[in-house]
Amino acid sequence: MTMFNRKSYVFFVLMLIALMFVFVGCEAPEEEPEVEAEEPEEEVEEAEPEGDGSLQRVLDAGELVVVGSGGYPPFNFYGEDDPDTPIGFDVDTAKAIAERLGVDLVYETSDWDGLPDGLRAGRYDAILGSMADTEARREIVSFTIPYYYSGAQLIVREDSGIEGPDDVEGLDIGVITGETYVDDAINLGANDIHYAEVNTILLEVRGGRIDGMITDRLVALRGINEIAGGDELMMAGELIRTENVAVAFRQEDNELREKVSEILEELHDDGTMTEISMDWHGIDITKP
Repeated sequence: MTMFNRKSYVFFVLMLIALMFVFVGCEAPEEEPEVEAEEPEEEVEEAEPEGDGSLQRVLDAGELVVVGSGGYPPFNFYGEDDPDTPIGFDVDTAKAIAERLGVDLVYETSDWDGLPDGLRAGRYDAILGSMADTEARREIVSFTIPYYYSGAQLIVREDSGIEGPDDVEGLDIGVITGETYVDDAINLGANDIHYAEVNTILLEVRGGRIDGMITDRLVALRGINEIAGGDELMMAGELIRTENVAVAFRQEDNELREKVSEILEELHDDGTMTEISMDWHGIDITKP
């Protein structure tokens, strides 16, 4: 092979190698398999507890805290045997409710006119102290079904000459501050004289310092029978009006209120409320 031919051969080989590199470099890269994008996991919202939690709050605490004035015999008051423990129709009703709830009862007392504010401030779970269900009170609290029925009664001295509610216009009539009987005295045209306790007012009437008193008919009857000189007093005329008495709760505590209403229905149906009434009053005041 001549020199020229060898050079041509070498040149040909080099060209061939170069072309191989060119073709290899131009090959399309292999496509990577598509990977589906993972969808973001949906956030799982924690389920909010049903209801307003008021019933569970009492169950978790293991006690039902209710309040009354403590100066309203025979409904809630302090007896002579144990002057530190409130007793009465209201207290026994509260005990029956707490027992059905499966919790202990804490019965506290405070000034009557401050009970709604104390309830709304969370110091008590309920007011169970002979509070009448009225439209005005429903603006700040909510009520269960009634647990008893009563009415407003005028009490005077037997020698007063006052025969009934129509005779008290312009006279001084004692009432408990914050009770609905204040409105009764005002509506009758009387001067409403405010006190904190029933027995104090009855003694004022007996002593002639005021002309009469308006209170619950059963409270009046017990007071007349028990205070010294009560035989000088009498209930004058018919009831001024009737009223439904119920347990009061914070407006937002619907779950607890509904449960207590259910329990009260049971207590009415099985005769427990009648039994409590007979123990304290000798008559059944739990039926309309």
